[in-house]
Amino acid sequence: MEKINVAVIFGGRSPEHEISKLSVTTILANMSAEKYNIIPVYITRDGRWILYDGGVENIKNLSDAQLEKFGASCALSPDSSHKCFLRIVGDKVKRVSVDVIFPALHGSNGEDGRIQGVFEMAETPYVGCGVLSSALATDKTFSKIVAATTGVTQARHIAFRADDLKNMDEAAKKVRYRLGYPCFVKPANTGSSVGVSKAANKNELIEALRNALKYDNKVLVEKAIKGRELECAALGFRGDVEASPVGEILPAGDFYDYDSKYNDSGSKTIVPADLPKEKAQEIRDAAVSIFKAFDCVGLARIDFFLEEITNRVIFNEINSMPGFTAISMYPTLWNEAGVTTCELIDKLIEIGLKRNE
Repeated sequence: MEKINVAVIFGGRSPEHEISKLSVTTILANMSAEKYNIIPVYITRDGRWILYDGGVENIKNLSDAQLEKFGASCALSPDSSHKCFLRIVGDKVKRVSVDVIFPALHGSNGEDGRIQGVFEMAETPYVGCGVLSSALATDKTFSKIVAATTGVTQARHIAFRADDLKNMDEAAKKVRYRLGYPCFVKPANTGSSVGVSKAANKNELIEALRNALKYDNKVLVEKAIKGRELECAALGFRGDVEASPVGEILPAGDFYDYDSKYNDSGSKTIVPADLPKEKAQEIRDAAVSIFKAFDCVGLARIDFFLEEITNRVIFNEINSMPGFTAISMYPTLWNEAGVTTCELIDKLIEIGLKRNE
């Protein structure tokens, strides 16, 4: 069988650059060398593309300088008849053919529809959600609008733009009367809980808003939900979508922030979550409904709360390119369903290749 040429892109111009390196290490470790010719492409923090020629076993521990050292500049050919990367060394250019692209990228310029637009212009198949669904899923304010069409309950929320926050006292007044405390403050377009804070009073709210503005010019403030944090993975294409078992997050801190996800060994995940069969199915059905509403392709992780007092399922967020680290929930949930990470990657590449059929 002829091998498939798969370009795996990682790094990127995002605060989640390091998370991408963790994800790609896991992805590459689970890609069959018998099925695929693997072409690693590293995007530097300042946006340069490098066709990486070094070892792939431990990318997560390599510095930016090391990753740049073992490679050459490259670009994805915009000519749709080429379907290749252009390897550039001095004044010499060589074509490197590619059948499908696997973007192991998180955050801005990676999962927000921008790089997906580049793939679309080049008419090159790729893994993951398309331009519109990626953009909608990444922007938490638009996510709320799309998810509302499914009828799934959401937390009360207010969206602010940077101009709205020139008067912090007025913004704080709106939050106090419309939502109350405690509340969560989130940059609209980051993942991995980057820039997310919890506020219990006006002073904490203003500090959280200022922190969020460091990452985005649009901010979402949500009423805090007291309840269990649950996650479900979706996999599929068009009408053929499956939902994984439901997992539960037990954060080491007050909530599942960046440190709890990646640095604090006290955080735990329970897979499958201890839920009544009917409630677990309700969450799985909601995940599929939301996946379809966003017109997702391939993969997405949908996060929920199970409210303590009411037992209501409440939509939190959708992630169109969830983490693929060794401890990430997306592959872990599918592992629980009997799908190995190797099989999962095979399925995603298969969907990517047939997305335009």
